[in-house]
Amino acid sequence: MFGLRRTMATVATGASTLKQAGKVVCIGRNYADHITELKNMKPKQPFFFLKPPSSMLLPGEGACLRPKGVSLHYEVELALVIGKRIQNLKPDDQQGAIDAVGAYAIAIDMTARNVQDEAKKKGLPWDIAKGFDTFLPMSNVIPKTAIADPHNIELFLSVNGETKQQGSTGLMIYRIPRILSDISRVMTLHPGDVVLTGTPAGVGAVTPGDILRAGVRVDGKELEQGKIEFGVEESTSAYEFAET
Repeated sequence: MFGLRRTMATVATGASTLKQAGKVVCIGRNYADHITELKNMKPKQPFFFLKPPSSMLLPGEGACLRPKGVSLHYEVELALVIGKRIQNLKPDDQQGAIDAVGAYAIAIDMTARNVQDEAKKKGLPWDIAKGFDTFLPMSNVIPKTAIADPHNIELFLSVNGETKQQGSTGLMIYRIPRILSDISRVMTLHPGDVVLTGTPAGVGAVTPGDILRAGVRVDGKELEQGKIEFGVEESTSAYEFAET
């Protein structure tokens, strides 16, 4: 497949290349304050789940759509755009991990929280809660050179002009080398794949009519390529949440 053969240079050319990702891998519970606010247990090792590339919402593509009966939550995250094949990466191979990242982006992992909560309660998979169309708003691709240290940047998100999330990636429980190591021991990461690294505290619900804005600051300065802004609208899909 073309998407699996792209070089690191090609990966960083534009936001449209993001939709050629073979998979989107998301790290859960990677910030202690977020674990606390959702009353979850701290994981003993990184755990991850998948979002379909079809859930991506790129700049200019319109609104995030809230399915009927869904409690829609936002989670801002730093995204890694993989630049070369990774398999069985060692957890202490810091240089290998950074070399494998072709570019960055900012992403918002939109979640159907009530769908997820019901699935967790019943011991069921919660792919649906993460996989609706438009449930992965993303920024333009951020060149790797714009972020010298991905563990020392500030993520932020506001709703209707009010800051809801603001936190440093330095607070990650598991850093990028460990994240990529654990994933690559289970599934090979290919050029173009996207890895979401977790969200800081402050997640909450949004409703149709709300405007979300998110981004990243490096040394206190916001990066233009990392800006995300979109509205929330009610979905016209036939889906409607019902108890499983």
